[in-house]
Amino acid sequence: MTSPEQDKAASAVTGKNGVAIGKVAVHGDGFRTYEVYQRERVGESTAKIKPRQLVSDEFRRDPYPQLTILRENYPCYRDWVSNRYWLTRYDDVTSVFVDDANFLTRSHAQKMGLDDDLGPLLQSVPVQSAITQALDDAVTPTALGLAEEMVSNYSEGAGVNLMTHFVGRLVVRLTQVAFGVPLHLEDQFGELLWRIRRGASWHPQLQLSAQTALQSMADLLAPLLDERRHSPHEDALSAMLQTQADLSPMHAATALAEWEIETLTGGLANMWALLLSHPTEFDKARHDARLMKLAWLETLRHSPPVLAAERFSRHEVERFGRLIPEGALMFCSAAAANRDPRLFADPEDFVIERADLCQREPRGQYRADGLASGIAFGLGRPSRHPAVPEDRPRSRYALMRDTAVSASQALLATCPEIRLTTTHMPDFDALTLGEMRTCWQLPVQI
Repeated sequence: MTSPEQDKAASAVTGKNGVAIGKVAVHGDGFRTYEVYQRERVGESTAKIKPRQLVSDEFRRDPYPQLTILRENYPCYRDWVSNRYWLTRYDDVTSVFVDDANFLTRSHAQKMGLDDDLGPLLQSVPVQSAITQALDDAVTPTALGLAEEMVSNYSEGAGVNLMTHFVGRLVVRLTQVAFGVPLHLEDQFGELLWRIRRGASWHPQLQLSAQTALQSMADLLAPLLDERRHSPHEDALSAMLQTQADLSPMHAATALAEWEIETLTGGLANMWALLLSHPTEFDKARHDARLMKLAWLETLRHSPPVLAAERFSRHEVERFGRLIPEGALMFCSAAAANRDPRLFADPEDFVIERADLCQREPRGQYRADGLASGIAFGLGRPSRHPAVPEDRPRSRYALMRDTAVSASQALLATCPEIRLTTTHMPDFDALTLGEMRTCWQLPVQI
């Protein structure tokens, strides 16, 4: 007979750091993967990359070299510095993104520390219908008006920043139209909207700024809500009130926080930066709406503005040769997955007529035609409904695509000779780690 102490010693193994790990019974006898195979020191088993490289200024400016190392060598990388798992291969990323049984996504409001999660209100059919109708009606005249204003203020020889004078203002104005906010409040509304959207950042100052902006947005929306209660309009605020009659200004502001604007803003800027720096591709797209649509889809693959999505494990789950603990942060990288050579030929090249890219909205990970699609986390889950549904508005994927194409055609109609300044080649950057990566400076001659 052996003593309990002897049994315990016999059932223990020694980890790499010399600490004994006891035997733990989970669904039978045996050691858990998490306790044995993942018991590694920081940087011990990742000779080709160090965790602090993933939080460096170099990574913020250009994440692709480090993401390539992760994807080809450590596809499920345990980042002990940032306490997350990096997923970088297309099939791995999409499998976690669509797996709601084992993983969940936290809303923008939750990331800001708010109890109210009114995302479902914004996604309801009446609200989405109002937004879709408003954008369809407003995008072309709004884009034409901004382009004409840009031309009238343009002086020969001086470049104009397309991001500042067209793209950024276009997205703010379209959001105002969709939610029924008067256009004369453009400056105030736009500032508050961007401060709220940046509130999900890890940066404490951005979080604090978003909290104060949320209250200011509620104050701005309060008289509009009172007006819509007595005189409904064809806008999202009226539809929100019809869906939830006791909607308060703070609830409306919180719901508005879930209205993602990074994909349209960053996607449009990135598309024009890529088109203007690839003249052959630009010549194809400038006269053909179908090819402009393909340019938008290729942009979201090649240079997505929303680089990653956070998913959290609902419970302990085995994936990718690891035992993922409950509550673990799975950092799904669209930037790495969208350039996975297992899916895309010459993934670093910008090719608008790419043959290996799905040109229709994906339905989860798997497709009958076997083609992948550019992952666009900012647009949410792929729609479960038909491409042209009869009883609901088309998906946000389709809405943002059509909006981008219509706006680009209006810009070309007004500025047919648009081109880059001769002294500037566009580059991409993020203001802080984890935020939208886009072309902030895009000087053009018009």
